[in-house]
Amino acid sequence: MSKPFQIMQMAFSGHLNFKLYQERMYQLKVIIASTRPGRKGPTIANWLIEQLKNQSDFEVELLDLKEINLPFMDEPEHPRLQQYQHEHTKAWSKKINAGDAFIFVTPEYNFGYPAPLKNALDFLYQEWTYKPLGFVSYGGISGGTRSVQMLKQVVTALKMVPLIEAVHIPYFNKNIDDEGEFIGDEGHIHMAQGLFKELARWTKQLKTMRS
Repeated sequence: MSKPFQIMQMAFSGHLNFKLYQERMYQLKVIIASTRPGRKGPTIANWLIEQLKNQSDFEVELLDLKEINLPFMDEPEHPRLQQYQHEHTKAWSKKINAGDAFIFVTPEYNFGYPAPLKNALDFLYQEWTYKPLGFVSYGGISGGTRSVQMLKQVVTALKMVPLIEAVHIPYFNKNIDDEGEFIGDEGHIHMAQGLFKELARWTKQLKTMRS
């Protein structure tokens, strides 16, 4: 039986900081990859946050790459050295370094993933390593799975651990109502629960290894 927890929302640097308070919770960063006008990432991420209210392993923060607004990679030194010169990089480094686990909410563009996500990954190195990563992808017939497959090549080079368990949403527009809210079905909820369970298992083990 999970202990009771309190949901709290706080404004932080133009994006919402969702926190689930409970003893010894791990830090989960949910990252919205799409930045274009008309994107559906935020409504899908909001649905995911609602699902996360039913778990007790993670303290959750939502990071929106559109609001964070990183420029194209502009650090002169290799990220591995962590010799950052720009404040936007230092702020991004602090956010990601604090994370114990990640979930990327990403669409599929031409069989791939959004450029802002690749850029955000490339800014850092040490901050990503030995941390588990889950995916919530959306698109047409493939449900964003081709985007996820391309991402796995990149994140393994960062020594992250991408999970097999994921939430894939084909024809996602069918699940968005007249108010623009994503309404997940039983299949989506089941996939999300499986992802959370596996993410918690890997987070605990990798946290121990990093320490």
